[in-house]
Amino acid sequence: MGLIEAILLTIFTAAKPLLIAALGELVTERSGVLNLGVEGMMIMGAVSSFAFAIYTGNPYIGALGAIIVGVLFSMLFAFLTINLVTNQVATGLALTILGLGLSGLWGEAFVGIPGVKLQPIIVPFLSDITFFGKLFFQQDIIFYFSIALLIGVSWFLFKTRAGLVVRAVGDSHSSAHALGVSVVKTRYLAVMFGGACSGLAGAHLSLVYTTQWIENVTAGRGWVALALVVFTSWRPNRVLIGVCLFGAVAHSSAWLQNSHATAFSLALYCNHRRSSDNFT
Repeated sequence: MGLIEAILLTIFTAAKPLLIAALGELVTERSGVLNLGVEGMMIMGAVSSFAFAIYTGNPYIGALGAIIVGVLFSMLFAFLTINLVTNQVATGLALTILGLGLSGLWGEAFVGIPGVKLQPIIVPFLSDITFFGKLFFQQDIIFYFSIALLIGVSWFLFKTRAGLVVRAVGDSHSSAHALGVSVVKTRYLAVMFGGACSGLAGAHLSLVYTTQWIENVTAGRGWVALALVVFTSWRPNRVLIGVCLFGAVAHSSAWLQNSHATAFSLALYCNHRRSSDNFT
């Protein structure tokens, strides 16, 4: 594997969960709801997918379980903010704290246990193409789903009547209600979609990114996904650019840390040799 190919694979791996979570939050915010609980839903998706995959031995059931858990968490948020009209910011932060606490409690039993890896799908003939075969045709199903999700969300929001309804509710819910649109139903569905995406993004972390349960495995990725939605001006096509940029930055930081560690070790070794030569 060449250097460029390895770098791009690292960027793709770091970008996948961010892309899925950001697209889900983008649809949620387009409906006029700000859900700051993405981090909590992601980490609950991570621990539930790991648990279901361990219990059943099937990573696909683990991913499905993560989606269901993400939807359930998002429904709790929707009930509190839409039906009970609680503050969205405070409720989202509480959801994140709840998710972090529950994941730590649930995941304590899985520490040190090897997980079930979601194996890549090898596309015949296409996977043998030089350079592009490894990048695009030897990936796991979540990778292909993230690309389909990007295309689907872009088409849904800007090419369908239902997408127009979602944007109308987000722009002016009172006007949409006056036209006969069910604001509550629209926002519920948008929030549930965001929860499903956050849960699947968390599943990627424990089924593909790492095959073991690590407490706080999300490491702030939910907050990054939230920031990417604003950074890309709520445009799905720009989200792809944003997540790839973040993946490149994350790879660069890891490479720089390794470079500094190597340089420091080399400096210590040279200093030790110089001291030994002076002593002799």
